[in-house]
Amino acid sequence: MSNTLYVVGTPIGNMSDMTPRAVETLQQVDFIAAEDTRVTVKLLNHFGIKKPMISYFEHNKHEKGKQIIDRILSGESCAIVTDAGMPCISDPGEDLIKQCEEAGVKTVVVPGPSAVISALAVSGLETGRFTFEGFLSVNKKSRSEHLESLLQERRTMIFYEAPHKLPNTLKDLYATFGDRKLTIARELTKVHEEIIRTTTKEAARQYADGSLKGEIVLVLEGRKETEKAEISLSDAVAYAQSLIDNGMRPTDAAKEAAAMAGLKKNDIYKELM
Repeated sequence: MSNTLYVVGTPIGNMSDMTPRAVETLQQVDFIAAEDTRVTVKLLNHFGIKKPMISYFEHNKHEKGKQIIDRILSGESCAIVTDAGMPCISDPGEDLIKQCEEAGVKTVVVPGPSAVISALAVSGLETGRFTFEGFLSVNKKSRSEHLESLLQERRTMIFYEAPHKLPNTLKDLYATFGDRKLTIARELTKVHEEIIRTTTKEAARQYADGSLKGEIVLVLEGRKETEKAEISLSDAVAYAQSLIDNGMRPTDAAKEAAAMAGLKKNDIYKELM
């Protein structure tokens, strides 16, 4: 096991999802790189594992990444874990893999649960082709640009979201894409797991109060191949309003919404005013 980085998947909620190989790997490596050592120690204690840990997260990944690589090159083995699920997916561990490549360090994956794939599997939407879009930015302009870049996306889209940001995200999805199928996967594998198959319009209305709590994965229907610009006037106005909220002038917002929906700019502008 020496001179190797092991990428080890851990449970996303239910401890019974930990694989025997993952347990064995954590038992045998020399040390563990953990996103939050306070979280990982609970996992280790559950399986009776005692190993030294090094904290590795977004704000120390460059400094700690070099330390990890140096230790591996000196003959040690390391397992990288995240708080839940597969490391290196929408996670700072991605950088560590790149550092391993540059240093010639061998990497081995020990697969485990993934919130992305788990949510997709039970979404009821197309699974043959999909795109994982991670977390949407809290910056209004970046968020708007991200969603607009997906307007023509035909693959199923998957997003992570925090519960306190969910109401605004649902509003933005409806405003940008119109009324589409949407699955909200909440607290996957945990006691209060819930799979909500709904639409962007209904979700934006029903969950505007922030009542949904816990870890959230959103699975959004892609644009249909036969879908033309058949977006209602109210949807186009909602989209234009979201652009205005993000700092765009009403006339420009009406023009962009009209181009997206195939409607007249003046009709949208009139409704906005």
